[in-house]
Amino acid sequence: MGLSLEQKKAMVQEVAAVADQALTAVSAEYRGLTALEMDRLRAQAREQGVYLRVVKNTLARRAVAGTDFECMTEGFYGPLLLAFSQDDPGAAARLVRDFSKKNPALAVRNVAFGGQLYGPEHLERLASLPTREEALSKLMATMRAPIQKLATTTNEVPGKLVRTLVAVRDAKKEEAA
Repeated sequence: MGLSLEQKKAMVQEVAAVADQALTAVSAEYRGLTALEMDRLRAQAREQGVYLRVVKNTLARRAVAGTDFECMTEGFYGPLLLAFSQDDPGAAARLVRDFSKKNPALAVRNVAFGGQLYGPEHLERLASLPTREEALSKLMATMRAPIQKLATTTNEVPGKLVRTLVAVRDAKKEEAA
């Protein structure tokens, strides 16, 4: 049984609202996946904070119109699912990459980031982006490095003086003995 006009409008509005707030999007062809595999994919998407939706292509075109993901509309043909990353730019790409390794029937069609359309070969690059926590820890390590180096260098001056005095003392002891 098909969707009613009201259901279609609601779906378009829902996907459009998500697409408006999303950072990245991945479209993939799911032909050949079983219902159980699709359920696993949806469960993983929920766990990772990825919005995953199977949408008819005409409805998907309407939903992404006016968003950064409008560039993806040329690739909307065949059975597609759309995955949107909302908090972590690489989350959708990591989800699709990891799932497609175990289930080769899931074929990436397009990747979009910042209003630019990329081919499936760029999925790995997007998936390798650090998570928010990883990026913050790298930033903190980078910011901490100069301060730590200054403290180490400043601490080295008295340490070197003490080592020099000990060496002089030991040399005098040897001369006296």
